[in-house]
Amino acid sequence: MTPITEVEGRRLALSNLEKVLYPATGFTKGEVLHYYATVADVLLPHLRDRPLSFLRYPDGPGGQVFFAKNVPPGTPDWVTIAEVPRSEGPARMVVVQDLPSLVWAANLVTEFHTPQWVIQEPETADRLVFDLDPGAPATVVECCEVAVWLRERLAQDGIEAFPKTSGSKGLHLLAAVRGASSERVTEYAKRLAVEAEQAAPRLVLHRMTRSLRPGKVFVDWSQNAARKTTAAPYTLRARAEPTVSAPVTWEEVEECGSAGALTFFAGDVAARVRDFGDLSEALFEEGRVGVVP
Repeated sequence: MTPITEVEGRRLALSNLEKVLYPATGFTKGEVLHYYATVADVLLPHLRDRPLSFLRYPDGPGGQVFFAKNVPPGTPDWVTIAEVPRSEGPARMVVVQDLPSLVWAANLVTEFHTPQWVIQEPETADRLVFDLDPGAPATVVECCEVAVWLRERLAQDGIEAFPKTSGSKGLHLLAAVRGASSERVTEYAKRLAVEAEQAAPRLVLHRMTRSLRPGKVFVDWSQNAARKTTAAPYTLRARAEPTVSAPVTWEEVEECGSAGALTFFAGDVAARVRDFGDLSEALFEEGRVGVVP
């Protein structure tokens, strides 16, 4: 029988809690749900008001992995649904606003991916993102070097960047912005990626061309496009082990000396949240919102 639990007054059927989703470590679906419940206070602000793309892996990372953007069948009527403008017509998507909705979504076994805008203003970006992706033999160490350069360049324009791990091989930079369309933010991000490549041509690449990737850091600026999404802070990733896209400090970035130095697992992040709270919470502070030139 599927166990029923109550979360803030909402009844939820949670299935297959003993199922091992990450065979490399034995991490179960029940532990996935426990992780999300533990970090909910810091995760929810990053999801709230943003239509979600789910990267689902119900049988673990070694099974079928697929994106789901439309409202899943059987979604409870108390989960917030938003109509999202699309060129082919509006789409209905899930917006996770509270703990019951988060636990329901986590029961689907999914990564959480968000756009750089909120549902109230889909035409205006409120986030700028860079996805720094290393091509072997480059690692997150080289990503950190590029991240520091981008931090200083953004600061010249009055924009403050905050780092987090991708939960895979690389690093993400996030910044709060206002007053610009996704198209304008994308153009600005591309311009800075080109500048980074010009400043360090042996280290940085602003194009996705696979043949040019080895040994360089690809600065992916394209995720600022309105139709694109990025792994949210604190989401688990569909990798061999339960790694997390974890906010980090600039000190950790500057001191990174090995590929594993910025790898964080679910247990690590839960402990970091208990000790430090949300290292990305400044993204929500009015005085730290930049204006894209």
